[in-house]
Amino acid sequence: GSTYSSKVFRVTFLTLAVSVAVPLLGVTVLLDCPIDPQPISLKEPPLLAGVLEPNTELRKAERLWENQLVGPESIVNIGDVLFTGTADGKIIKIEDGEIQTIARIGHGPCGGREDEPACGRPLGMRVGPNNTLFVADAYYGLYEVDPDTGETKMLVSTKTPIEGQKLSFVNDLTVTKDGRKIYFTDSSSKWQRQDYLFLLMEGTDDGRQVSPSLLLEYDTVTKEVKVLMVGLRFPNGVQLSPAEDFVLVQETTMARIRRYYVSGLMKGGADMFVENMPGLPDNIRLSSSGGYWVAMAAVRPNPGFSWLDFLSEKTWIKRMIFKLLSQETVTKFVPKYSLVVELSETGSYKRSFHDPTGVTVAYVSEAHEHNGHLYLGSFRSPYIGRLDLQHV
Repeated sequence: GSTYSSKVFRVTFLTLAVSVAVPLLGVTVLLDCPIDPQPISLKEPPLLAGVLEPNTELRKAERLWENQLVGPESIVNIGDVLFTGTADGKIIKIEDGEIQTIARIGHGPCGGREDEPACGRPLGMRVGPNNTLFVADAYYGLYEVDPDTGETKMLVSTKTPIEGQKLSFVNDLTVTKDGRKIYFTDSSSKWQRQDYLFLLMEGTDDGRQVSPSLLLEYDTVTKEVKVLMVGLRFPNGVQLSPAEDFVLVQETTMARIRRYYVSGLMKGGADMFVENMPGLPDNIRLSSSGGYWVAMAAVRPNPGFSWLDFLSEKTWIKRMIFKLLSQETVTKFVPKYSLVVELSETGSYKRSFHDPTGVTVAYVSEAHEHNGHLYLGSFRSPYIGRLDLQHV
């Protein structure tokens, strides 16, 4: 009798499964998908071994100003005074431990994802030669901000078409020592920052739209904007080399860093600086050793299972996911692995700091070195992390 009942059970179970799955599949097919994903071919991620060997060094970081600010993406300092931009559109100054809002580029209300386009979202931030702040606001464009008076001056507006196309997602910037030139990224011509997950998962180089994702140059004297590179896949953090002969551009979707030459014999040329990285690079900043600090927005564990690599060529699964789930829901499935790597001036890995479960510092977007410490920005966490480099 038991074989008969198990057969009945199997048949009943399968019938039920099919009766649920078929309509669900039908509905899923009919649902609109917000993205049009393209297959991406990534190489097998590098082994987390040698200098990339997992450790818990990032757990030694302390959380500063916890719950007093949210999403401090990029961090700069003028002397010992720190500045950052937060998720609620503020540009803030931290002096002697006190937090003060000095400027806002957008206007309220600020809070949820849907408020971002009006509220503004300051991302990349740099200090110019006259100790003014240069800020890349994802929605509004490039600005210069006086850190003393809070006065803001627009340099490049997202409303002004560049080569016939408006900027949609201004992300990071790097400034020459003389303050003459600013190199900056526009991550997409289609998606805004609030939809960064769509941009990441769609995986296109935007080449099929009118205008691609860009690396641009702004001349503060002539006020001209020039397009330097097109067709990048989610261009994100940028950093001038110490000699100012090239700019490094993080290509987040492709887990790699491109190099564009801005002076010298190679001027106007581009090549690969680092490819197939162990995570998705976000911002990049100089390290005191002459190399670069790279913060990873997500990690590609090997050994281990990398969601990103698994989905890279499976466009139909990506479609299903985004037909059924919101971006907020999808982000909850992203493992909270925190990783910062230091690269040498030639792009080899020098050291890596990990927090495999992101307990102390989650979602690291930038590592800014100042005075023997690494200040860790995060696009989502309500604090700034600080790691003492003497103790790692």
